[in-house]
Amino acid sequence: MKFLLTSGGVTNASITESLVDLLGKPIAESSALCIPTALHGGGGPAHAWRFIAGQARTPLVELGWKSMGVLELTALPSLDREPWVPMLEQTDALLVSGGDSLYLCYWMRRSGLADLLPSLRETVYVGVSAGSMVVTPTFGEAYDDWFCREPPAPASNLPVADDRALGLVDFSIFPHVDIERSPQNSMPNAEIWAARRSNPTYAIDDETAIRVVDGRIDVISEGHWKLFAGRD
Repeated sequence: MKFLLTSGGVTNASITESLVDLLGKPIAESSALCIPTALHGGGGPAHAWRFIAGQARTPLVELGWKSMGVLELTALPSLDREPWVPMLEQTDALLVSGGDSLYLCYWMRRSGLADLLPSLRETVYVGVSAGSMVVTPTFGEAYDDWFCREPPAPASNLPVADDRALGLVDFSIFPHVDIERSPQNSMPNAEIWAARRSNPTYAIDDETAIRVVDGRIDVISEGHWKLFAGRD
């Protein structure tokens, strides 16, 4: 699988160019499925609708795709694998929204999508915020409500994923660095958070993306970012 892991979506020409390169053809000739599931846990129905409708502040759906569908992970366990698995295998890109990282990770596993992702060799996975963090080795401790809620009490029936995340890439991501609406997401706080990881951490702003193809990592940025080495 090819990854384009963003903090704020496809927000500038450099990230757009990288997406087209990964697709191997124009966006207007490419198919996509959007996954709004994380927004049910962090944002709610209105945010999920805005993402699907291409009206979110994290540009993905509105880029001019040839075709677009919705892959809602919470629905998949109640459905036959036909026709959604063949549709998934044939699509060019998966567009995974931000929201609640733990909730998304739970439904990635519960739906069976997590098991399928490594086999999608030519598919481009485009993540935003939680959609990017979920493919890393670990979410780390809950940093604040922007990243993920604290796990619910044992009596709660809310789904919980463990801290391991999916581990499809070998680094962590601290998104939304230095954005005005979330002052706690500062670069100094990113360094504190990264110091708790045993793997490297990329702290990225909303004008930055991390591209991963066959293990090769490239940072695409018109903003600012920093790589923190993992703890020994």
